[in-house]
Amino acid sequence: MRTTRTVPARPVLIVTLTLATAGSLLLGPDAAGADPKPVTREGAAVDDHAAQAPASAARRALAAPEETSTGTATRGYPRRQVLSPDPENPGDKSLKLGLTPYHAIAPKLNALQRLGDRVSVEVTGRSAGGHRLYLVTVTAPETTRQARAQERMRELIENAPAAAAKSPEIKRAYKTPVFVNSNIHGNEWEGTDASLKIVERLATAKDARTRDLLARSRLYFNITANPDGRIAGTRANAGGFDLNRDFVTASQPETRAMRQTELDKQPAVLLDLHGYVNGTLIEPTTPPHGENYEYDLFLKNSYANALGMESAVNALGHTPAKDGVEPAQIPFRDQEEGWDDWPPVFTPQYAAFHGTVAAHTVEIPLAVNNEEYDELPVAELRRRSAVNTAVAGAAIRATLDHVREHRTSLIADQIEVFRRGAAGAPQVPVSPETVPGVPGIGPEDVYTTDFPRAYVIPPGGSRTQRSAPAAARLVDHLLANDVRVTRAARPFRLAGRTYPTGSYVVDMHQPKRGMANALLADGRDISGDVSVMYDISGWSLGRLWGATVEQVPSGSLRGAPLHPVTEAAPVARVPAHGDLRLRLTDPREIAALNSLLQQGVRVRQAPDGSVIVPASARREAVAAARAHDVSFTATRLTGGTPLHRLRVAAAVTPGELFALREMNFDVTPVSTAVLNSGFDWSGTDVLFVSAGLDHAALTAPARSALDTFLDGHGLVGRGAGGAALNAAADRLAVEPVEGNTDANGVVRTENTGRVTHGAPAQAFVYAPLWFTGLGPGVRVEQSYATGNPLVSGHWRPLPDGTGGPAAAAGQASVVSGARTVLFGTEPLFRDHPKGEFPQVARALFTVAHSGSVEESG
Repeated sequence: MRTTRTVPARPVLIVTLTLATAGSLLLGPDAAGADPKPVTREGAAVDDHAAQAPASAARRALAAPEETSTGTATRGYPRRQVLSPDPENPGDKSLKLGLTPYHAIAPKLNALQRLGDRVSVEVTGRSAGGHRLYLVTVTAPETTRQARAQERMRELIENAPAAAAKSPEIKRAYKTPVFVNSNIHGNEWEGTDASLKIVERLATAKDARTRDLLARSRLYFNITANPDGRIAGTRANAGGFDLNRDFVTASQPETRAMRQTELDKQPAVLLDLHGYVNGTLIEPTTPPHGENYEYDLFLKNSYANALGMESAVNALGHTPAKDGVEPAQIPFRDQEEGWDDWPPVFTPQYAAFHGTVAAHTVEIPLAVNNEEYDELPVAELRRRSAVNTAVAGAAIRATLDHVREHRTSLIADQIEVFRRGAAGAPQVPVSPETVPGVPGIGPEDVYTTDFPRAYVIPPGGSRTQRSAPAAARLVDHLLANDVRVTRAARPFRLAGRTYPTGSYVVDMHQPKRGMANALLADGRDISGDVSVMYDISGWSLGRLWGATVEQVPSGSLRGAPLHPVTEAAPVARVPAHGDLRLRLTDPREIAALNSLLQQGVRVRQAPDGSVIVPASARREAVAAARAHDVSFTATRLTGGTPLHRLRVAAAVTPGELFALREMNFDVTPVSTAVLNSGFDWSGTDVLFVSAGLDHAALTAPARSALDTFLDGHGLVGRGAGGAALNAAADRLAVEPVEGNTDANGVVRTENTGRVTHGAPAQAFVYAPLWFTGLGPGVRVEQSYATGNPLVSGHWRPLPDGTGGPAAAAGQASVVSGARTVLFGTEPLFRDHPKGEFPQVARALFTVAHSGSVEESG
């Protein structure tokens, strides 16, 4: 939990809001403003608890998307369907709060559909835990022809924004899309109940304002974005993931469902309902602001809507003295820093790249989760939940009023976002002149970037020594995020360089250039801009996903032999004769290797770190190549270390556990508690530790069993947790040095060892660690680059001058020896840095198959 610094508030703009009339969705204005106060964010950025997610959650997340009832055909509204009921679950954590349990949602939605012709329900997918995800649409009825017209206008807005800006039909008839996202953090419940109440009100209201709203808008409600967490009372889903950190990676099915809704519906306005900050916190945010957004349009609309929500929330009449509720606050106006919109991992910030021009995290006020859930009386919890539901409802109603009153300008500004991208127009820096009506804009709010002319992603392959699976995965990920990609039909020249046939090109003159740049660019070092960051500050897929990504600053694509693609070209290939070689530079290749080992194929590890598969296993290799889209090459290499299927015990974070399963390792989650309960080590080959295993907290029998296991088996450690176990077990003679624990981002590295052979020359760090005082037999596998190793992110020294990037420069970031490998980097962080995954796989195989790393080198 982190609290920001507070400063005197920016000047408050005094606005006059139209008083509500009878039957209006509007709430009356309130003069109460938000006093400056600390902003507190809930939930540690780095998970230090050992993950226990079931393997089934990973299987669901890694499986191909299942068919959903949304389909692809354009149909009219309403789109009714009868939802089958879920079994009643008396253990649903919502019940204690007097809120709607998950099993009651389907019957409730069935009842809402029966109220009239305004409510439709669709299933957008299933959660990692297997629960249905419901999207409710509320709008005036549409024929199929009218729905097709809406879709045609939506596509025109994105694909031909210059024409859309002049379209009288869009100005007259296009329905403003609004997206209300609830319960993305499972133990922040009340947004779901507020949404259900609003939907019921809209389904039956007869007043003219409601009729006008629904005739000119489509309102989409994601009823619970995280049903797993709602039921269990956890922030994360069944896979252990914080879904509001997953939008860049999209590792989880719930995230992909939300992403698809944003792509399909193209909301101009979005609310993401959270808890708990007292008083209610309503974005827009403090600096730093995302440099790839059209922030002038985003700030203009978000601030105006925030004022309406603030007034509506304060008008409920809650006070600190009466019921413990503070006035609402708007970080942009009321805070200096600490609640930023820099990384696009948060729902509203990600939505901005898909045309959302007013987007908000709304943090309702009264805590009912964590220790409050366990310690407060039920009556008090229900009182708080009722207050929170009312606050969330006020925010939704105020937003709908804003949409009704400002429909024309919202759509015009959405069109302008796409027009700038398609035209390659410059960004407009925020200022009092460019964003009139927003108080206190200063130079600290100006974040812009210079978009390149294009990005080129060479196809990879054995001749180039680039990772073909990585290039294909990156291209497919760009396409899934609605970034347009083309492919070269023959070699071509661009900005003085020749690129081979099959190269992928991302033309940055496209409507969603901000999305493309946010994913592919290096990012920037913002260490000097703000004193602290809450979450990740660097995330570059161009640096971290293993593919070669080349930025082309300028030049012309005219005449280049480029054709649009809808998916990456297949990589799978197996030569017809001879033994086979598989490089281990990508997680897909690791997964293919593990599938072969699982089948008993006799695989050997070559001196260069690749593996050799005998010609007799060609059929199995063909199946693995197709399943994992990897390429084998013919080889005459002989010898090498025989490999066997590894059984890994892992005390790791949820993201690390998921990444291990993504690479098809046989993993058993462990922790201090698991070992103290009596863990059977006989089925384990290697131990991987980063979180949740405290040697000192083990019982004597558990400690003895662990020590006995480590006497003859390998250890891979990551971060402070891994280094602590290394010291307790007296393995590698090293001195771990912890850097600033708030630091995170992309860093330059130098690879010098077998474990890191072929790895990219950069890594991801969060709470970076390095190793000094290296004793006999300790080998440096990787070091932080000299100079300033930080490429992008936020890494400052501690107040005493230690712990910064200068202190880490040139120091060992990965070390090995004595059947042990220790990482000071975060090669599996949140399942994100795909190009770094093979380092961990190599480490596991190396320590499990040799007496020591140095002997096997």
